[in-house]
Amino acid sequence: MSGKEKSVAPAPSLPRTGVDVHAHLDDPRFKDDLQAVLERAFAVGLAQIVQVFLSPSAWAGGKAAFDPYAQVYFTLGIHPTEAQNYGAGTESEIKEAIAHDSRIRALGEIGLDYYWKKCLPATQKEVFVKQLRLARSLDLPVVIHCREAEADALDILETEGFRNRPLLWHCFGGETTLAERIVARGWHISVPGPVTFPANRALRAAIADVPAGCLCTETDAPYLSPQPFRGKRNEPANTAYVVEAMAEARGVPAGELWTVCGDNARRFFGIE
Repeated sequence: MSGKEKSVAPAPSLPRTGVDVHAHLDDPRFKDDLQAVLERAFAVGLAQIVQVFLSPSAWAGGKAAFDPYAQVYFTLGIHPTEAQNYGAGTESEIKEAIAHDSRIRALGEIGLDYYWKKCLPATQKEVFVKQLRLARSLDLPVVIHCREAEADALDILETEGFRNRPLLWHCFGGETTLAERIVARGWHISVPGPVTFPANRALRAAIADVPAGCLCTETDAPYLSPQPFRGKRNEPANTAYVVEAMAEARGVPAGELWTVCGDNARRFFGIE
């Protein structure tokens, strides 16, 4: 990738305590410069990155790329828009992967997505429940994807007994009321790049009121780049811009919040 195409700029100096809790670094957009992407991430102050695999086959084909990086951990799950691909053997494949790879620290991202019309809601719900029950049987945290399906997602999570179980609400983009409902259930909220968008005042207001112990930072790379790079490929180093916007909204130093969010993530995923 040429200098003109870079999706990250020199970021503010932060302690080596941050965590990007959600990145898709197996995406083809990283195939030519993964090493440089990871080097930039660690240079701005990330201590760990959580790589999300969206199927057992994605894990099997992509895990070796991260063998040189002990700081990269994994999640594994079937995304709701691909729920129709959850076949008879999928659960066994997920369990097999988890049994043989200690880097897999959570089941996810799983949930509901009514924005994209790729999979019927009934199928999504069925597969969501199956994966929640699998997570319970394996005593694993879950990472939730929820888009335009909050009421159904919350109802299923309540029915399945996930109140006060380890749960991370990935890519939170809602308002204060939703944040309060998530936090009241003992769950974590992960904040992505759109928190930096000037018009996203409601999201910043919501984040300002979330207890610090419930917050994490993410990029969802290569998606959802923060304001300086909107429309370009996102990458983990850009969590620095996320935490700056979060810290400004909360009236605290960015480095302090960076460490708090990192510590939250390390406890949640059981990493160090």
